[in-house]
Amino acid sequence: MKFKKAISLLMSALVATTLFAGCSKSSENNTPAQTEKKQVKITVLNSKGEIQTQLEEMAKAFMSENQEITVEVIPAPTGQSPFEKVSSLYSSGNAPTLSMLDPGDVVKFKDKVADLSSEKWVNDSFDRSLDAAKVDGKVIGFPFTVEGYGFIYNKEVLDKVYGGNFDASTIKTQNDLEEMFKKIEASGMGSIIVSPMDWSLGGHFLPLSYATQSKSSDEVNKFLEDLKAGKVDLAQNKQFKGLMATLDIMKKHNISKNSPLSGTYENGPEALATKKAAVWFMGNWAWPQIHELDPENNSYAFLPVPISNDANDYGNSEIPVGVTKYFILDKEQNTEEQQAAAKKFLEWIVYSKTGQDYVVNKANIIPAFKNVTVEPQDPLAKSIKNYMSQGKTLQFMVTLPSDHWSKNGASMQKFLDNKIDVNGLAKEIQEYWKSVK
Repeated sequence: MKFKKAISLLMSALVATTLFAGCSKSSENNTPAQTEKKQVKITVLNSKGEIQTQLEEMAKAFMSENQEITVEVIPAPTGQSPFEKVSSLYSSGNAPTLSMLDPGDVVKFKDKVADLSSEKWVNDSFDRSLDAAKVDGKVIGFPFTVEGYGFIYNKEVLDKVYGGNFDASTIKTQNDLEEMFKKIEASGMGSIIVSPMDWSLGGHFLPLSYATQSKSSDEVNKFLEDLKAGKVDLAQNKQFKGLMATLDIMKKHNISKNSPLSGTYENGPEALATKKAAVWFMGNWAWPQIHELDPENNSYAFLPVPISNDANDYGNSEIPVGVTKYFILDKEQNTEEQQAAAKKFLEWIVYSKTGQDYVVNKANIIPAFKNVTVEPQDPLAKSIKNYMSQGKTLQFMVTLPSDHWSKNGASMQKFLDNKIDVNGLAKEIQEYWKSVK
């Protein structure tokens, strides 16, 4: 009995040892599978075509540091609004993980996007940079680009014209501006090129007459509501009349005044780079084109657009600055893993040195975050940051109706081509606003 019992105990021990060894081996074999990171693919819709290459390079840099995530950057078609493109992708069941939208379109997707309020970068964003991306107290958009615009001038040219260091702060009135144009022309070159695109005239120039109504955003919004209600006589409005008087000065000195509607966007950087003109009304998004044509010259900067002959009037020393593109994060058609990967990508943009460098120095974008320490090499971005640091900024009217620039841009083109006068222009703009629902 003792012998049989001993054999039985020995056999039990051998079985237990074998089972333990098997379990141990199985556990060792399963360890890599348990720790292997799951591959996740996210898509990013880019509606800022001039930085498509830079965004693709940015995605590659991110993927090299986050090898479990694949990022595909999809360009929005030229001529199609980001809102239309994203809407069509939702309809087809292929919503991008991240979509780059114009500010006025962010809230239109409020029921389809993720709440980003608890993300770290929210607390590091500049004041008012999230205004267009908030709904019911929630943050639903990531502010990607800060942009500004005004008169871009070639300081290298103006230094020669003025026989020394040209001081932009001396141009505070319409008279100052015209005297500068005359001085440039007296030196034997053209003073200004006025681009006739409807999006520039209707989307950027005309809104200066709104933004200069008041330093208060609430007052500016009230002015627009009054326009909708037909309570504003633009032909008698000081800011509107003043801005159009400035455009009259620009028209008179335009190097393309004999054919004011024939120009293209490409004519602007070409005129500056070849010194056919010293000044161009445009925004910092034009820097890549200017730099490509004039790579040795980094002395470009911004002048405000004066709207009166009183140097103290609001707008005569300020330029519009604001967030012009936001990312939204889809929660309907992208998995939780994809949403988490997209949040990681956005955080990488804000907090990693690599991400900051790509945004600031490769894509020439001014970030909307206080923590970003990378200084831009782009002189137009530096000029905007200088205006920001001095508090000399106007509201960038980024939430106007989507057809504002096309409808009013057409009216502005008539005025540029002397087909209507300021009263006719005021009437057409008022009629537009009364049609806005």
